[in-house]
Amino acid sequence: MADKTDAPEARTGNATHLPDLSGRTAVVTGANSGIGFAAADALARAGAHVVFAVRDLERGRTAAARVTGSTEVRRLDLADLASVREFAGSWQGGPIDLLINNAGVMMLPEQRTKDGFEMQFGTNHLGHFALTNLLLPYVRDRVVTVSSGAHRMGDKRISFEDVNLTGRYTPQRAYSQSKLANLLFTLELQRRLTESGSPVRALAAHPGWAATNLQSHTANPLARAVMQLGNRLVAQDDRAGALPTLYAATQDLPGASYVGPDGLGEMRGAPTLVGRNTAASDPAAARRLWALSEDLTDTRYPLSLSPSL
Repeated sequence: MADKTDAPEARTGNATHLPDLSGRTAVVTGANSGIGFAAADALARAGAHVVFAVRDLERGRTAAARVTGSTEVRRLDLADLASVREFAGSWQGGPIDLLINNAGVMMLPEQRTKDGFEMQFGTNHLGHFALTNLLLPYVRDRVVTVSSGAHRMGDKRISFEDVNLTGRYTPQRAYSQSKLANLLFTLELQRRLTESGSPVRALAAHPGWAATNLQSHTANPLARAVMQLGNRLVAQDDRAGALPTLYAATQDLPGASYVGPDGLGEMRGAPTLVGRNTAASDPAAARRLWALSEDLTDTRYPLSLSPSL
């Protein structure tokens, strides 16, 4: 159920038909499986050149080989800021039309990234934050970040005093915080793009309940069992789960839009504009998170958005 503070939903139409994307380049993180693969496959079939930004090159190459269209595979480990910098620093592909921040981890046992951050916050938010800042000078259309309805759960706030949730960690709390961070990141990124006079748009999407391998890595055996049951009874497949991402990536929507399924509880259905809770709509929290993320990743909003390409 949407919160009372959410904006009204607005049906966005037929999301199964993509425009001709010939001559356009899309970078998709986590494109080797799940909704990332489904999105990458659809974009390539529509004519885009798709870069599979993946942690495991072998799995990425296997996935890309299944795609009809133009692809390449590059290594990116979002849980390692050195890998993020290497990916961005070696970019030689010219303009990026679509940057799709899709990769993520979900409700893991407590662990840390290579830089010492709580794994879900570090991967789902900080890795994509750094990647976006480093690649933004090349982006000429939009940045789409995959969030989740789970942003409404947990503490419903960013734990600014300790984003690692030291001594308070639970898999659900950490996952919800990371997904809330995705929405606040999108909100502040769009504010900065608008202030800079950039035509680039920042949008967010969530897949509803999509049956992917993401749920198999959750820490709690009971939660895994419930999710597996839900995958059989409630969930849509990964291609349907990718539709909100594809719609956000290709349709004429306002900056900072949030797209999700139109069905009951936003669990499945056709893409529509959906609301977010008060915490995800707070511009002060978005600015505070941005400043903290800059400090933690040592990356900044670029001074120039028009490099020589």
